[in-house]
Amino acid sequence: METITSVAEKYINSVRMARSQHTASTYNNAMSFYLETLRINKIDPDNSLITNLHEETIVMLATALKNHAATTERLYLTAVTGFFAYLAADNLTPVNLPRIKLLIQQRARKPGQRLPQFPASDIDSILNLINQPEFLNSEDEQDHLIKFRDRAFLMTLADTGLRVHEACNLRRGDLDWNEGKAMIIGKGNKQAIIRFSTRSTDALKDYLKIRTTIDGGSKIPLSALPLFARHDRGAGKKIKPMTTTTGRNIVTDRVRELLGEDAVGTITPHSFRHYFVTRVLRASGNLKLAQELARHTNIAVTQRYAHLSDDELDKGYWNAIEE
Repeated sequence: METITSVAEKYINSVRMARSQHTASTYNNAMSFYLETLRINKIDPDNSLITNLHEETIVMLATALKNHAATTERLYLTAVTGFFAYLAADNLTPVNLPRIKLLIQQRARKPGQRLPQFPASDIDSILNLINQPEFLNSEDEQDHLIKFRDRAFLMTLADTGLRVHEACNLRRGDLDWNEGKAMIIGKGNKQAIIRFSTRSTDALKDYLKIRTTIDGGSKIPLSALPLFARHDRGAGKKIKPMTTTTGRNIVTDRVRELLGEDAVGTITPHSFRHYFVTRVLRASGNLKLAQELARHTNIAVTQRYAHLSDDELDKGYWNAIEE
């Protein structure tokens, strides 16, 4: 019969085979902490059989983690919960996984609610810069086309609140140009209407105008063609839809080009969605409107955006104190 320590080592080896090096290292640290916690509580993992391990030890771990950061607590509890699941899967000892989860819920700290963080002023700068004639200038025909596409793509993200995969999946026929709307199948396989701003539809029309020859030669109905297409060598002369990877690369490349290397990573495609929701809230003050336009099922998600900026707090503070 194996000891707790020997089985813990096998568990970590299984994590190394299935997960990244960083994850395996974190899980190894968590299991080392767990085994040390057992020792402190007079359980010798090096000599105790795995069949003697009981679920209450997760309470010992949660208690020992109280003086650590909340993120460390969550990571370590997740790792050790995985260890118990490993024991159950291999029938090494009877384990009541629902009870373990209940014990964690009762004793672990509740994760704090994170506010969406994004540099709104930098997104403003990007949208301003891509709308300048200088951005679109190019002597290379393919690069010229890519610049028009990227401008339309970034403006669409900023003014519609679309998720990157939703934007990449759009077809030309999805858009009602007269109404400035599109019908999509969004998150949770739900149908939704997306509204497009004048500047985003103008940018899209400019892009599709210089795509006319390519689209016309595709022998595919225009309505079935992707709204945002690939224009790399791999696509050749075919009109292929952009992948989400291409969408993310557009954001990364344009952030690097327009704001510099230090800004890379501070803005992602989802930052444009945060930007959209925050703009709607600040312009309207209507939480329900923002929820509907963002397509949040739970209004509590939208409420995360209803926070005041430092400037607004400063203004409110001084107005209140100086009166």
